[in-house]
Amino acid sequence: MYRTNTCGELNINNVGQTVTLCGWLQRSRDLGGMTFIDLRDRYGITQLAFNMETNAELCEKARRLGREYVLQAVGTVIERSSKNSKIPTGEIEIEVRELNILNESKTPPFTIEDSSDGGDDLRMKYRYLDIRRNPVRCNLELRHRMAMLVRNYLSNQDFLEIETPMLIKSTPEGARDFVVPSRMNPGEFYALPQSPQQYKQLLMVAGMDRYFQIVRCFRDEDLRADRQPEFTQIDCEMSFAEQEDVLDMFEGLAKHLFKEVKDLDFGAFPRMTWHEAMRLYGSDKPDIRFGMQFVELNDVAQGRGFSLFDGAELVVGINAEGCADYTRKQLDALTDFVKRPQVGAGGLVYVKYNADGSFKSSVDKFFDQNALHAVADKFGAKPGDLMLILCGPAMKTRVQLCSLRLEMGGRLGLRRPDQFAPLWVIDFPLLEWDEETQRFYAMHHPFTAPKPEDEALLDQPDRWGDIRANAYDIVINGVEVGGGSIRIHDRVLQNKMFHALGFSDEKAYEQFGFLLDAFSYGAPPHAGLAFGFDRLCSLFGGADSIRDFIAFPKNNSGRDVMSCSPAPISQQQLDELNICVKQ
Repeated sequence: MYRTNTCGELNINNVGQTVTLCGWLQRSRDLGGMTFIDLRDRYGITQLAFNMETNAELCEKARRLGREYVLQAVGTVIERSSKNSKIPTGEIEIEVRELNILNESKTPPFTIEDSSDGGDDLRMKYRYLDIRRNPVRCNLELRHRMAMLVRNYLSNQDFLEIETPMLIKSTPEGARDFVVPSRMNPGEFYALPQSPQQYKQLLMVAGMDRYFQIVRCFRDEDLRADRQPEFTQIDCEMSFAEQEDVLDMFEGLAKHLFKEVKDLDFGAFPRMTWHEAMRLYGSDKPDIRFGMQFVELNDVAQGRGFSLFDGAELVVGINAEGCADYTRKQLDALTDFVKRPQVGAGGLVYVKYNADGSFKSSVDKFFDQNALHAVADKFGAKPGDLMLILCGPAMKTRVQLCSLRLEMGGRLGLRRPDQFAPLWVIDFPLLEWDEETQRFYAMHHPFTAPKPEDEALLDQPDRWGDIRANAYDIVINGVEVGGGSIRIHDRVLQNKMFHALGFSDEKAYEQFGFLLDAFSYGAPPHAGLAFGFDRLCSLFGGADSIRDFIAFPKNNSGRDVMSCSPAPISQQQLDELNICVKQ
């Protein structure tokens, strides 16, 4: 065999044993009479020792080797005279008597070290080398471990893992599809699934009762740190389940992961309605690791002659405790932050509650000390605090203040990656109005059921914006890691939902006829949820980007710079697919 042991398992108890190791040359050190090589594999590093006095030829051979050569070493485990307490194998080394070069290596374009000298683009181009580094390897090991924990947990809860098709029918709702031309059906196309939504509902109609799948999904949308064109979901569905059943089941899964991976115990996750989340945090995925809840100030801020406040739909702010000593430079930096195009605020008003009980603000011309004291009372502020205020259209201003709140949380060290604060956000709007197209869209998807007490509003078009969805998201540290809903299982109710979305009966049947037909054959009440597995892994791994937890990710332009894809295809392939590419 190639090896008897890995490079991470030998210790002082193995002294005297003859072993064979394989791996990559991490580094070598020539000390004259002795040469040492650190041999690395996935499991760790073991030091190889070559002695010029006992075997000069072998020692010379070792000195000629380059970084990342693939080696096989046969020798005896001996105790190291100079031990290394930083690695598990640091008490021993291998006295080598046979060394085989299994493959040579060019000098890598960056160092295969925890802190590499390669930039992101270079490491993405040579991703297979990047994966050899401990941080990336550990991330992929974490991903594997979490996948196994998920599978075991759900299997023990009687869920069946069932695969659904990768080539499906394109649907008009949601993000853009990736489409795949059909050679055998000229002019027709498959789509890659954005999720297995319709198929998992069909599995409930089929009586499978509990389904899950760790599944690849695809969305042709703009990219960012927590979004890739292809991503992985933990996709789940349950029959004869109400909202409480779903929340209990998947809160249990989240707690199981926290316990097994992070050794953390949680009580019941807090719950917050969508309206409450928007009112207090300006986000449907609030980060509740820290306070700074929004305080509405219309009653104490308006009517004092400050036109920006007086003409605003909403005046709202946050209290940054202990920040009254912020300098003018720091306050100007915050003003510049909210004026960035990504935030879009027109400006920022501040009120300092000084240690001596006095106030200093950027609106002293309009607010005397008594008026500023009234503002401070609304915040529940105390001497030493800094109040930051925005104004404007209500929803837009809340979103802007959310950005400022998160920025302040980061600056004050309140968003620690080793601290976790999960919650459920529930009772989302069922439909949201789009001004550009002048129509309603499903906030989640067309198969989400309304709250039972709101179903009648589907017959009142002027009330569609008031309908609450029987939907829920699980949020951890300001990241939406999962979401789902009670599904519509009644064909009549499903048709009403399609009408609200602007579908004619013919169009709805053209797009979703197979699902509507299935509902005619005894569809059970059912519900489900999908976790974003990449996001979950990055959260547990303490990273901001999901790319660090995907073996071969795309860059921010959706390109794989390693394999140079996407790429043109030959004219012959285009002709076979009946595709004409405009020049």
